[in-house]
Amino acid sequence: MKRKYVPDLSRQGSVCEANYARLLKLLPDLDAQDQREYQISWQGRSAVVRLQVEERFRYTTTVMVSQQLESDSRWLDAPQLLVRLYHDACMAEVICIRQRRQLSGRYPYPNPQMHQPDEKAQLNDFLGECLSQCLSHGHLMEPVFVG
Repeated sequence: MKRKYVPDLSRQGSVCEANYARLLKLLPDLDAQDQREYQISWQGRSAVVRLQVEERFRYTTTVMVSQQLESDSRWLDAPQLLVRLYHDACMAEVICIRQRRQLSGRYPYPNPQMHQPDEKAQLNDFLGECLSQCLSHGHLMEPVFVG
């Protein structure tokens, strides 16, 4: 008999805390700036990661993290993660992807939407990897002003 997935809350908490710290390094002026783009290059390929502030409140900020690959494929959509930063808890978690509804902490399997049982944990891990790549290999793309 297959065991039911049980989220590891302490691991998820540490992942969300690390993602919060990474986002603050990438968006140091979070209160004032709405967007930043980072060019990442590795093994002859490149991508642009865009961090776009969607909304700001006293204790939370919502940021869209999207990627644009150098060779966009019509078969594979680049991920877009909606991330909520909780300033009082110093945590950032993926709350949804693209236009989907808010993610659940766990899903029964199988399910009609084809979610993995630990999909939210996987997306938070993916966010951490993406932000780490921006920090270690990314170059801030300065906006070009045409005057």
